[in-house]
Amino acid sequence: DDDDDIPQLSSHTLAALQEFYLEQQQREGMKTSQGFNQYSIGSIEEDWQLSQFWYSDETALCLAKEAVLAAGKGGRIACISAPSVYQKLKEQDGEDFSVCVLEYDRRFSVYGEEFIFYDYNRPLDLPENLLPHSFDIVIADPPYLSEECLQKTAETIKYLTKGKILLCTGAVMEEQAAKLLGVKMCKFIPKHSRNLANEFRCYVNYASGLD
Repeated sequence: DDDDDIPQLSSHTLAALQEFYLEQQQREGMKTSQGFNQYSIGSIEEDWQLSQFWYSDETALCLAKEAVLAAGKGGRIACISAPSVYQKLKEQDGEDFSVCVLEYDRRFSVYGEEFIFYDYNRPLDLPENLLPHSFDIVIADPPYLSEECLQKTAETIKYLTKGKILLCTGAVMEEQAAKLLGVKMCKFIPKHSRNLANEFRCYVNYASGLD
């Protein structure tokens, strides 16, 4: 009988699989149930293949508050490859600002018109409504610790910002960040919900509350 050649899962593996699917269904169920906050960090899970590592809640809140202060009343904020800061900004009810998220991962398109598909390899391939120098502050977290990635993301940052830049990247990029964007390392040390192997830092080009 040919069926004998079909590999069979052990009862233990089968049970583990069923448990996994059940947990997944429960998670999805929680997401669609009332009271679920679509902007909470982790509502869209990290995809490590896309080099995604979400900030801790405290870090995202700190960066969001800094962005609101830096943007000023009625300010415009752009988050480039920094969706967890965008999510935290959206939780700031009643604050007077507008924000959009530029992101390669199309799962974030659930955020509607505030989502802008962004590929750092095409730094200026942006929608026409994203006018040059139209954002009071740009927050960026380039997905890869490489000179090429920072260089291309820097093109987008400089195109969009009126002046203020808040960059989050590895400590090893300090020299490149200063050269490309004129930013300096802050005392504030950002943390991620999972520990990263590389030392991570924040950089700004204005007098910020992160020192």
